[in-house]
Amino acid sequence: MKKNSQLTIYPLGGLGEIGQNCLLLETENTALLIDCGLMFPDDFHFGVDVVIPRLEFVLQRRDKLQAIVLTHGHEDHIGALPWLLPELERIPVYSSGFTLSLVENKLRERGLLDKYLPRPVEPREKVEIGDMNFQFFPVCHSIINGYGLGIETPVGKVVHSGDFKIDRNPLGGHATDMEGFSEFSESGVLLLFSDSTNVEREGHALTEKEVKATLKDIFLNAGGRVLITLFSSHIQRIQEIYDLTRQFGRRLAVSGKSLATNIETARNQGYLDLEDQYLCPLDDLGQLPDEQVVLLVTGSQGEPMSAMTRLAEGAHRQLRVHEGDTVVMSSRFIPGNTKAINKVINKLYKLGAEVLYEKVQAVHASGHAHLEELKQMLETVRPKYFIPIHGEYRHLLKHVRLARQCGVAPERAIVLEDGQPLTFYEQGVRYEEDFFAESVLVDGKGVGDVGKTILKERQLLGDEGMVVVLLVVDNESGEIILGPRLESKGFVFEQRYAHILEEAEGIVLDVFDKIPAGAWKKLRDRTKSALRRYFRKSIGRDPVIIPLVINI
Repeated sequence: MKKNSQLTIYPLGGLGEIGQNCLLLETENTALLIDCGLMFPDDFHFGVDVVIPRLEFVLQRRDKLQAIVLTHGHEDHIGALPWLLPELERIPVYSSGFTLSLVENKLRERGLLDKYLPRPVEPREKVEIGDMNFQFFPVCHSIINGYGLGIETPVGKVVHSGDFKIDRNPLGGHATDMEGFSEFSESGVLLLFSDSTNVEREGHALTEKEVKATLKDIFLNAGGRVLITLFSSHIQRIQEIYDLTRQFGRRLAVSGKSLATNIETARNQGYLDLEDQYLCPLDDLGQLPDEQVVLLVTGSQGEPMSAMTRLAEGAHRQLRVHEGDTVVMSSRFIPGNTKAINKVINKLYKLGAEVLYEKVQAVHASGHAHLEELKQMLETVRPKYFIPIHGEYRHLLKHVRLARQCGVAPERAIVLEDGQPLTFYEQGVRYEEDFFAESVLVDGKGVGDVGKTILKERQLLGDEGMVVVLLVVDNESGEIILGPRLESKGFVFEQRYAHILEEAEGIVLDVFDKIPAGAWKKLRDRTKSALRRYFRKSIGRDPVIIPLVINI
């Protein structure tokens, strides 16, 4: 350990929300990024496509940035890479082969493969990156080939759990390498970062074997087709569904681009064992009786254009819901999507299907550790310092309390949020000045150009609608040539409220008569304020009013 060595951590995302996980580590000579994820927009993000971390902070350190290390392939850990990699000079990206393939698919769609320098690593492999050394430990999660990290830094060892759970009876060898974490930690660990998502859940997470047993019962009792939707990256569960399809003499069909792409990627890399004789193209399903069909479809979160949503609405080009279908929603309801998912479930019931989901049957196992598993990680690593990650504030706080119960000194179990850096020295730590880490909103090709003002305007338009006032005025005489015409967009049904709009036109004429010719700005301002007063009084609404005065 060099004299005056230090390690500064910069949380850019994932500390204070579940999503957009992104953590920058910086030493005297090296900077590297762990994960670069996105988050899906909330209801108040009108029109926004995705939310990403503020990557300018990373780009300010591009001269020191030597690598990106990815723990696994979920969108909240890799989804922001298409916005970062084009700004860098082909920086190495380290992760498992499957994770890197998912990134490759994402970049290929955007024509960004020339910016990609993948560096696949094997379990337990050690990689030197600048003045840090990384070791990769397999973890059990709801996606295959995820890693936790053992990091040797100039000030001591750091463990990053990745997203993990500790399956007591793993299916197909998908286990968390607790032995590897233990061996790495024997000589002492300075700092542990650990997944906080399920800290509020007692006991252990449901095992994948228990889920498969439930699915087997569903197949056994299903008289018609079995339709299953799940996260398209859950390769292990796709294999389970295929195995049951073959066991019960059915055939499996797939609908949904992301599912088809991930299945092809996993098959090509040997992570899925599927025989063609038990697969069926969608166009051939009509030749099979319902009791021989299994459908695997996208749409576990009620996404508007997904296969499951189109099925529920009767809008799928190739498929229809049949009376007696059994629909299995084999994933958790992500907060914010519950209303959309429930809408789909109700429509499926109307069409004669029986719907099974996590709240009524054990058809999904979380990929995140519950309380007892989080304790086990803490007791295995025995860190000097502890920082919870991957959670909203209450998750982080409760995880800190758990760490203190497990022996971490109270002052060394620390809640950090995005934008709150912390530096570790040979002796002690120092809180650095906060940096600006507010998320960036991506809307179409616009990155960061939608802010609070635009969102407020969109909210007003969504809440109250808009009225456009058109006046065409002769520039020389000052006389009205055309108008005033009022057009309502999302404000009132024009046929029903024609009298309101007619009276409003009269108010515009009154304003026009009182304004001197050429005072067009004053005309627009007075028109706007007069109509706002009128609409509030007459109909109790406050639309956005846009006066257009055209001079010819």
